[in-house]
Amino acid sequence: MSASKSLEAVARDRVGKGAARAVRRQGQIPAVIYGGNQAPQAIAVDLIRTRTLIYAGGFKTTLFDISVGGKKVRAIPRDYQLDPVSGVPMHVDFLRVVAGQTVTVEVPVHFVNEDEAPGIKQSGGTLNVALHTLSLDVAPDQIPEAVEIDLTGRQIGDVIHVSDIKIPAGTYTGEATDTVANILPPTVLGAEVEAEEAAIAEAQSAEAAEEKAEAEETEGGEDEKSDASDKE
Repeated sequence: MSASKSLEAVARDRVGKGAARAVRRQGQIPAVIYGGNQAPQAIAVDLIRTRTLIYAGGFKTTLFDISVGGKKVRAIPRDYQLDPVSGVPMHVDFLRVVAGQTVTVEVPVHFVNEDEAPGIKQSGGTLNVALHTLSLDVAPDQIPEAVEIDLTGRQIGDVIHVSDIKIPAGTYTGEATDTVANILPPTVLGAEVEAEEAAIAEAQSAEAAEEKAEAEETEGGEDEKSDASDKE
């Protein structure tokens, strides 16, 4: 399970576009903490720290202990906005975490032991991933970093459903019959491309040989004309 991380914040007295721009000029990002049957709390968090957390991955599945004015608030990111041009974070929404609460999060799927899958390693099959994340309803302090799927022994044609894997915590919000991945047979496209490339190379070689023969024939004719001219 992901451990909670600390995040320093300061309370914001003013909200709105003008106030948000002023916060950004100070190297911070406007944010808000809401939920938990409490009034929303406007805060500002450090730009560099937040940008690092976002781009490190797993930001929206990480539980934070946010320090605001000497008090700690446990919350989880629910959304954030990035500048469409620069990619710089512009705003973050945090959801308060209270006892007995669950949240719905997208947890990444990781495939392990691909080298131990005969369908891939020996038969040249391809792992076709249908779901890169699983939507889980889970307690905030139990959010897994990832759902691991072991490919050991998997053959061509095998289909992996949600019901076939062990979810570390929480409940999958979809259907147990949902396909996570399957192993496809090797494509014949590669062989077709190789054959086509070989045919092109052969044609180019034949063309080059023909051009060389024509050049030699032309050169020979010119030599004969030169000899005849010398005799005259």
